[in-house]
Amino acid sequence: MFKNKSAKFLVMILFCMFIASCSSSSNSASSQPTITTQAGIVAGVTRNGVNEYRGIPYGVAQRWALPTDAPSWQGIFDASSFGPACPQQARFELTEGSTNENCLSINVSTPTDIKPEEVLPVLFWIHGGAFIGGSSNLYRLDKLAGDGRLVVVSMNYRLGALGFMPTSFTTGNYNGNYGLEDQRLAMKWVQKNIAAFGGDANNITIAGESAGAGSVCMHLSSPAQVKGLFNKAIVQSAGCMQQLPTVTEALAMDKASATIQEVLCPASSHSTSASVSQCMLQKSVEEILISQGNYTAAHSGDITPFSPVTGDPTSNPPLANATVPSSFKYAASKKKLVAVPMIMGGTKDELRLYVGYFWQSWYTKAPNAQPINESTINSVWLPNFYPGSPAGSSRTYASTIYDAYADLHSLDPDVVAKTFGSVLSDYNPGIGINNCLYLETSNVLLNYAIRNATKLPIYQFEFADAAAPVCKVGIAEPCPTFEMGAVHSSELNYFFPNLSNTHKIDGPDLVPASQALADQMVAYWAQFAYSGNPNSNGLPSWPLYGGADSASVMLLSPGNVGAVNSDKQHQCTSFWNGLYNLRNQPPFP
Repeated sequence: MFKNKSAKFLVMILFCMFIASCSSSSNSASSQPTITTQAGIVAGVTRNGVNEYRGIPYGVAQRWALPTDAPSWQGIFDASSFGPACPQQARFELTEGSTNENCLSINVSTPTDIKPEEVLPVLFWIHGGAFIGGSSNLYRLDKLAGDGRLVVVSMNYRLGALGFMPTSFTTGNYNGNYGLEDQRLAMKWVQKNIAAFGGDANNITIAGESAGAGSVCMHLSSPAQVKGLFNKAIVQSAGCMQQLPTVTEALAMDKASATIQEVLCPASSHSTSASVSQCMLQKSVEEILISQGNYTAAHSGDITPFSPVTGDPTSNPPLANATVPSSFKYAASKKKLVAVPMIMGGTKDELRLYVGYFWQSWYTKAPNAQPINESTINSVWLPNFYPGSPAGSSRTYASTIYDAYADLHSLDPDVVAKTFGSVLSDYNPGIGINNCLYLETSNVLLNYAIRNATKLPIYQFEFADAAAPVCKVGIAEPCPTFEMGAVHSSELNYFFPNLSNTHKIDGPDLVPASQALADQMVAYWAQFAYSGNPNSNGLPSWPLYGGADSASVMLLSPGNVGAVNSDKQHQCTSFWNGLYNLRNQPPFP
């Protein structure tokens, strides 16, 4: 066929060039970094000074079933792009929707200059999104990997009704928490494969924010399910002591699980649980998401309509369900916590973000939306979030809080909205995102360590940079007219540059003072991943958390990094404890 060797060689070269050009849209195969995993070879890309391997399949799962390992592949897997987000609706006129159920992928970023004999600590990131949204494709991992000199991992897990909805037709030893099981399967993937990327399988820090942090709490209370999977934990914006519903409670009427199932496959039309199951499995992703969205819209005061479910400690035998963890409270009472070094904390003005969403609904004339002002704060907003009255009191929670925060009386609606956000951020009983609950969780952990003679170092922080990007990052336009401050999730841009809550990752750069703080925060987090202690030369000293009476919470604010008494700043002991008896509701039954 070929008349001479030169012609044959030329054709071979052209063929190889064609194959290389088809394998990646941005890099030739010869320039792509490659890693051999247990499932096959992956080819990544070099971006922003790190090697990145994105969208690697780690698991597959049937609907409302436990995940299993992804199958092996032949040839080279193109790991240059993130995998699709798990099914979710777009939210807040900002985030993006997805209907792809084949979404269990993992991403790994590494420094480019790892030596063959070198092993680096691993930081395993779990994204947030109220358990109904979010994706690993929102987060650039290069700053943590490059500046922190870490192997950084992120992953997708199932969400909402498909990830955290127990069902009445499920039998056997699991029901609900499929998203948690996805996370654990990804952790097991790390154990099997991370050495090939230069990571140390014996030095893994799991970390998350918001729902991701709530997931970390559930892993900390599940020692049997996570044994050997991690060595340290970082909890950003989740109070582990928040009581989550049991499976029984989640299946009760007027809860998301029961309501969605009843709307899609009403019991009156199905004589057996098998018939209900078949009906639910035949529903399209779009139908499930629409039903989920309708429930969420009808329960707008419920910020987290889906969440992990817990076992019932009163059942016999207790907590028999293999995939359903005990509550953090129960685990603390029975010496069943995973005792590892921890970083714990959140942002100073957490829930001003959600007050911003409420303001935006009113500003855009959404149906039934209410303004936030001196007239409505005590008649609508406070009673909605603080219903009822303390036992033995003739006054309501709402009126007591109204009197305690003078700026709620202001005639300026922006001052009222800002202050209402501060109230919710100090403490609220409905959602585990508030500063007093973060501190109470750490107080319980201190108590746990003393009771069980266990070393449990805790480093508490509070992020307080009022210049953190919020408008068009955490909330879409029109942006609120009141001062937002350091709201929920606003610290994420300091670890993951240009976060925009979209796959474009095109948020603004930080201003110089905030960027300097970001560099300090990455250095703290990286040092903690190395040693379990965030302190290192050149950084302000970060003390161990010493309890409510101590100035031992690290305030993270530009040019003002140092330890403060956060309990005092948020009136946890002086006001909220007296109102809700936080200290007198012990975690030990």
